[in-house]
Amino acid sequence: MTLQVIPITLKEANQLVERWHRHHKPVVGHRFSLGAIDAEGALHGAVIVGRPVARLAGSPQHVAEVTRLVTDGTKNVCSMLYAAAARAAKAMGFMRIQTYTLQEEPGISLRASGWEFDGLSSNPSAWTHRGDKLRRRDQPIGRKQRWVKRLNKQTPVVDWAQEPPFQQGVLWA
Repeated sequence: MTLQVIPITLKEANQLVERWHRHHKPVVGHRFSLGAIDAEGALHGAVIVGRPVARLAGSPQHVAEVTRLVTDGTKNVCSMLYAAAARAAKAMGFMRIQTYTLQEEPGISLRASGWEFDGLSSNPSAWTHRGDKLRRRDQPIGRKQRWVKRLNKQTPVVDWAQEPPFQQGVLWA
């Protein structure tokens, strides 16, 4: 089966999360979402990329985070979507992309798409509050594996005062 990666809406991605994800619910927001479709246009998976969730995980300005990835079990869709999410984040100028998996998950798709294991999270079972709110208990709360892929060494900064984006009346040269 030939698959293709396409941009999809958060609503479309969340519908797949609702249907296929084993232990997480849909997300509230995202930076972008991608889907994997077959020749007939049927979705076989989706990845949702947002801001880092953990406070100390890195600057939201420079780090993208895969917050959900779901598939219907079609072979290689996970690897395809992880790789596509990293390529898109790199093109957008992010320095790193990361995600968290359950401790018992092997990370085969992440390794296959060039991500690296970056260690275990601290023990969140001791966390009972998030600010003034009680911590959610409707999802796994054990330690997680963090996986990262370094994308850009330095995010380019354009000084438009020195190099204006266009001349009067000319958009592209």
